[in-house]
Amino acid sequence: MHLAAHFPGVNATTVWADPRSRSQIDFSSFVHLARTAERGKFDFFFLAEGLRLREHNGRVHDLDVVGRPESLTVLNALAAVTERLGLAATVNATFNEPYELARRLATLDHLSAGRAAWNVVTSSDAFTGENFRRGGYLDRADRYTRAAEFVATARELWDSWTPDGESRPFAHEGGQFTISGEFTVPRSPQGHPVVIQAGDSGEGREFAASAADIIFTRHGTLEAGRDFYADVKARLAAYGRKPDDLKIMPGVTVVVGDTDAQAQEQAYEIRRQQVSPQNAILAAEQLWGTDLSAYDPDGPLPAIDPVIGSGLVKGRVLHGDPFAVVARWRAIAEAKGLSLRQTVIETTSRQSFIGSPRTVAAELTAFVDERAADGFILVPHLTPGGLDDFVDRVVPLLQESGAFRSEYSGSTLRSHLGLAEPVWKG
Repeated sequence: MHLAAHFPGVNATTVWADPRSRSQIDFSSFVHLARTAERGKFDFFFLAEGLRLREHNGRVHDLDVVGRPESLTVLNALAAVTERLGLAATVNATFNEPYELARRLATLDHLSAGRAAWNVVTSSDAFTGENFRRGGYLDRADRYTRAAEFVATARELWDSWTPDGESRPFAHEGGQFTISGEFTVPRSPQGHPVVIQAGDSGEGREFAASAADIIFTRHGTLEAGRDFYADVKARLAAYGRKPDDLKIMPGVTVVVGDTDAQAQEQAYEIRRQQVSPQNAILAAEQLWGTDLSAYDPDGPLPAIDPVIGSGLVKGRVLHGDPFAVVARWRAIAEAKGLSLRQTVIETTSRQSFIGSPRTVAAELTAFVDERAADGFILVPHLTPGGLDDFVDRVVPLLQESGAFRSEYSGSTLRSHLGLAEPVWKG
């Protein structure tokens, strides 16, 4: 299986109240998690991106007040203190330009000796767009059109240097970009940095099948994972690609205890910390789109309908139709007799692997063996020590069973993932 580490920063899963929690902007935090991941022989270290501080009811969202460092800058620094670990940056294809970003990614690939990756994300959010010259003009329907041409253009730039080190002029003319000139960075150790796509929608799956090396997803059950896996892998043939050309890696949380029962107790306490009474109201307001501060988080769900386009929450992505999600929440709350807070706890957590080291190792292996995933992006709840238990207690069992590598067999991220170097298209 493949394993990656997601740095816990402004995520809703991060527990800042824990006394072990440290800074998410101090470089020592990034170093700790990256070195832990490399000690565990992980494929790559993964950073999210935030181009604007999110707002909730006119105020900066509480989690965002700690700040959001720029991903590629952090990863360039980490390249100097790691040796084999892949370094993946989330960078938006809507508010960047191909030449500039292709140059920055190729530079990271050189500095890291072939360990760079780009998680391609898109945005149609006018609120975020206010931070940029173009503003929020891009229609939602156009965001993947731009992203697909963006990735193709970046690859043309990377291919404008031959494998022998000869620079050739490039020229691209398309619906989104018309550029020409000479690229300043020689062909990098991997040929192209690894491309990651984060998305579960139909258009996101199609984009991943056509252009990505990894798809970062989420699914809550083994059955849902199998369905997603089969659907995405089946799309590859239309683009002349093989099933192994795209790795499916859902984001997951893991709680490890001495026994299964102890791990369940720890997991419950973590979820209570993640979904405080205040956070429960905030989560509900994001869904309902209206002020719910008068509601009791330990009382029933609001009986009102969601308000679409209210502008109460800015800078956050809403997954799914609010009316359908509210209906699902109400059905769960009624069936299990849950309060508003309990419903948020029940419905908003990622698929988690909870148990003793042996139980967690067996369940992770089963997901891969049963074709629900090719691996996992672990999202710990603590910064920066949230991976320590997993690397110390679970990874050795995965290695012992042969489910995971004991040593790196190559030096580049493509070699970790079993991906061939792209064929030069000069």
